[in-house]
Amino acid sequence: MAHSLVCPETVSRVSSVLNRNTRQFGKKHLFDLDEETCWNSDQGPSQWVTLEFPQCICVSQLQIQFQGGFSSRQGRLEGSLESEALSKIVDFYPEDNNSLQTFPVPPAEVDRLKVTFEDTTDFFGRVVIYHLRVLGKKKE
Repeated sequence: MAHSLVCPETVSRVSSVLNRNTRQFGKKHLFDLDEETCWNSDQGPSQWVTLEFPQCICVSQLQIQFQGGFSSRQGRLEGSLESEALSKIVDFYPEDNNSLQTFPVPPAEVDRLKVTFEDTTDFFGRVVIYHLRVLGKKKE
């Protein structure tokens, strides 16, 4: 059974934070399971999140909950293993709504992921995400 692979040892980075207010809109809110908090990017043409896992993982699904009006029409998931260059795993196409959306991922063994959000529904290119989950299993 697939379970969330983001753990306290996972290192995350984001492209930007609205008004640099990491306390209210920072990356930690992507994974805190709190319905009241979110990561809110600043404006720009392409927003992204990177994740570096403490071990090799096998990804099977990506789950994202956007705020309607601040989502992405197209996303790209890239991954790599042991400091290799990132390569595309899959493109995905979110809907502009508030529901938790699940995207299947072809089996990929990685220790680093990058999720890029392109063609945002917000005129200024901002993205608001309440939950980001990477599902799959840890490699033994």
